[in-house]
Amino acid sequence: MTCGSIPCADGAARTPRGSVAKILAAPKWQVLASLILIACCCGQMRAAHADSLARATAAYARGDYVRAVNTLTPLALRGNADAQAFLGFMYENGFGAPQAYDAAADFYIQAAIRGNPFGQGMLGLMYDKGHGVPQDVILAYKWLNLAAGRAPKRQREYFLRLRNAVASKMSPVQIAEGQHLALLWAPGQP
Repeated sequence: MTCGSIPCADGAARTPRGSVAKILAAPKWQVLASLILIACCCGQMRAAHADSLARATAAYARGDYVRAVNTLTPLALRGNADAQAFLGFMYENGFGAPQAYDAAADFYIQAAIRGNPFGQGMLGLMYDKGHGVPQDVILAYKWLNLAAGRAPKRQREYFLRLRNAVASKMSPVQIAEGQHLALLWAPGQP
C-alpha cells in the first residue's frame, strides 16, 4: 500500500526516497504493500460501497489504474476512508493520475482523521519525507504510532518497523512528544 516501489504500468520499479528508504527498498516491500493496500481497502468495506471498492481493487490488480482512480474518486469525495487512503496511494505514486504529493497528502489526512490505519501510516511517511506536507518527524511518529495501534495484527509489525525507523532519527524528547500527540488523538481530529 504504498510509497513508491510498486511496479509501474510499464513494469519499471520506482525507487523510494527518504529516511526509511532502506526498509522500503526491500523487494518484500512490494508484496507487503500490495497486501496491506488490498486488506485495508477490502477488509473494512461497508456494504453500500463494497462493489465499488472491489471493482477499484480489481482494476488496480489488473494494472488498470485509470479505472481504479475513476472508481475510487466518488467514494473518496463522499468520505469513505478506505477509498481516500487508496486514492492517496494512487496519487502519491502516479498510478492512474498525475503524481501529486499534495493531493495524496490531502486524501491520507482525510483517511487518517477517520481512523484508517493505512491512511495514518502513509501520512506518517509523507511527514517523514516532507512530501505534500512539511517535513516533521514528530507528526510522522504520531501517525505511524497510531497506524500500528489500529492496524490488524498481521500488519502491526510492519507499521511498528516504520515507526521505529523514524524514531531512530529523533531525540527522546521528540519521541515523547510524538507519543503524547498519539495518546491525545481521537477519530475525527487531525
